[in-house]
Amino acid sequence: MRTISTEASEVPAPPAKSQLTPADWIAAATHVLRDKSIDAVRVDVLAKVLNVTRGSFYWHFKDRNDLLERVLQRWRDTATEQIIQRFEKKPPEQRICEFLTLPFHGQTAQNAASIELAIRAWARRGALARQAVETIDSDRLAYIAQCFSELGFSPEEAKMRAFLVYGYMVNESLLRTQGSEQERYARRAFVERTVLAR
Repeated sequence: MRTISTEASEVPAPPAKSQLTPADWIAAATHVLRDKSIDAVRVDVLAKVLNVTRGSFYWHFKDRNDLLERVLQRWRDTATEQIIQRFEKKPPEQRICEFLTLPFHGQTAQNAASIELAIRAWARRGALARQAVETIDSDRLAYIAQCFSELGFSPEEAKMRAFLVYGYMVNESLLRTQGSEQERYARRAFVERTVLAR
């Protein structure tokens, strides 16, 4: 599953102008996207956030579209690839249980969910983000299904159970204020029992 990394709530103080890297611009763009919208992710806005001239942007990026592609790539890397790598050596049942806990990882999970929600909102209007979201959803579902396959479920059964897990994770992230901590724990335990039942 590839789902989710987190940024701090506030845009960090930019480094000295001579030390700005592409990662600084990508982080600033992600913050603006999360806190405002894709329309606000403009070179002039980011230059102001980073306290540099617009011209310094072009040392690192061909154009705005180049930046946006790299924002999406960073999201994929942190919200999917790195999570999979972190879980990869664990047994498949433990991986599934770990995926179900991701929405409960405090501020990290909240920030990750906010970024993901902003990207999904962007995807409703833009082909670039829409393609990225569709690819990442597909990759995450395939990976979770692989975990169920490793437990001996048929390919069709593995896909259906993966969809339940992924749907639960997305919705628990979006509806994180629904219910008490005890109720949220009970929901997770119920989903875990349900999807792992033979």
